[in-house]
Amino acid sequence: MKIAVLIKQTPQLSEVTVAPNDIKWPDSALILNPFDEYAVEEALRIKEKTNGTAVAVTFGGTSAEGALRDVLALGIDEAYHVESGDFLSIDPQTNAKVLAEAIKKIGGIQLVLTGKQANDDDASVVTAAVAAHLDWPQIGFVKKFDIVEEGRVVAWRTADNGYDIVESPLPTVCSVVKEINEPRLPSLKGKMKAKKAEIKKMTASDLGVDLKSSISIKSVEPPKSRPAGAIISGEVDEVVSKLIEKLQADQLI
Repeated sequence: MKIAVLIKQTPQLSEVTVAPNDIKWPDSALILNPFDEYAVEEALRIKEKTNGTAVAVTFGGTSAEGALRDVLALGIDEAYHVESGDFLSIDPQTNAKVLAEAIKKIGGIQLVLTGKQANDDDASVVTAAVAAHLDWPQIGFVKKFDIVEEGRVVAWRTADNGYDIVESPLPTVCSVVKEINEPRLPSLKGKMKAKKAEIKKMTASDLGVDLKSSISIKSVEPPKSRPAGAIISGEVDEVVSKLIEKLQADQLI
């Protein structure tokens, strides 16, 4: 079985600053999107169980090669980099189209795994959009795979009140949540091997994708500050009475 895991390089969120109509990315090194670590680990586990092959695909600037080498060090077999200097201005739908075309070009992919979302925009759009562009079924927010075999997959999909057990034919696209596994750490041997590994390059032009965005951002602003909380002190009966009065005053009950 051939598995593809889609990864993204993102900034350390604590170092991102947001001002009216302006988002400033930090000058520090970018990192592998934390949610993608679980998708990478699951791809490696399925690869080991099925004696298959796991490849990683990313769309990003030149620095994204670092994220690919990180996952190669963990045991990913091949790495594909769709390189673009305009990546930061690309909307999720166009991003998904690029990744879908890359999957087609690589060929032979039976299962695509992603993290549940990227931690920079929290859009959680790309997984479903990739499935739509490929015209493949999709299972979102998977917390466990019961069966992954030639022709089908059975997964536990996270739901509001528990989980659904879903069966899908292959090929399919799945996003995973962090409860699914505990990501491994790279070995020294893996790191050394990753340094010398080939990163296979593509461009959007190679894939026949126009990067002109269909989405325009009208404005950007930081979230509004939350009002300070209130502490109610006193005896239990007094505190309960004051709390009820406060909630009623705020029309919460």
